Amino acid sequence: MRQAASCRAQGSTLYGRLLDGLADDYRRGGIVHELLAARPERPVHDAVTLRLLGAVHRLVLAGEAPALDTHYPSAGGTADLSDEGAAALTGAFLDTLAEHRAAVVDGLGRTVQTNEVGRAAALVGGFSLVARRTGLPLRQLEVGASAGLLLRWDRYRYDTGATTLGPADSPVRFADAWLGDAPALVPEVAVAERRGCDIAPIDPTTAEGRLTLLSFVWPDQAHRSERLAAALDIAAHHPVVVDAADAGDWLGAQLARPSPGRVTVVHHSIVLQYLPRPSLRAMKDALLQAGARATADAPLAWLRMEPAGGHADLRLTMWPGGDEELLGTTGYHGPPVHWVEPVRR
Repeated sequence: MRQAASCRAQGSTLYGRLLDGLADDYRRGGIVHELLAARPERPVHDAVTLRLLGAVHRLVLAGEAPALDTHYPSAGGTADLSDEGAAALTGAFLDTLAEHRAAVVDGLGRTVQTNEVGRAAALVGGFSLVARRTGLPLRQLEVGASAGLLLRWDRYRYDTGATTLGPADSPVRFADAWLGDAPALVPEVAVAERRGCDIAPIDPTTAEGRLTLLSFVWPDQAHRSERLAAALDIAAHHPVVVDAADAGDWLGAQLARPSPGRVTVVHHSIVLQYLPRPSLRAMKDALLQAGARATADAPLAWLRMEPAGGHADLRLTMWPGGDEELLGTTGYHGPPVHWVEPVRR
């Protein structure tokens, strides 16, 4: 099962073992098959498996699935990954599906909202590079912003060992996140405006929003949960606007608005695979049209971190000019980041 292999590759052996068991149930025509067989025709792009896992993890975190507490480290349990332990885990998961079927069906209708804060360790190099090249304050426009946690990237602390950026007392900290060369960070980056869009934005200041975001963190990855919890505390004190809107329509409207004296930075991370094709076409058209209008006083940058096989590429295109550069590679959830010298093409 592709998702099981992906979970293992990204450090969640628990989900890898669990998905092996769920795949067997699917093939036998069990409850997993009943729940997923009629789901969208794009199971990978629509992440139906991650929706299923998130729906059940949400029940665990809410204290409504005690049978899984002993298996999920996020609920204080211990992951037994032996064959016997994996069988017990799968059995408890299937029992939970049967007991909470209506809640799981509701969860399957919920879009995946990872909003992984760790991706800021890669994006920060791009933001710094854009600020250094242009000397202008940033106007951030994030597509697929979820709860807007990456719109608050400059509220986090980064220390490459050679350069630093962000508040020294920030509870979200990145050190030793880069392998080999690290980006040369600008000590201070001025952000003049920050705004995002999402088809189903989450309010991170509410208990419901926090629960939804935490449910999509894999239960045996405590470092991600701790980092997310710290970012949610920051979000409570630094509000941003995330509009409920289609990516293509929203970006076209935003880029049609002139912004002299600022560099507009359109950014996103692990988003494009989820966009409907018309939205993706409209988004790219809006970027090309805005790029043609860009000037030295109002430049445009497109910073994106998107899948490229077993890792994600961080790429930057800037206008005027339209040159594309590979800035580095990283894991889907962030560190480690392999920074490379920008090469334009």
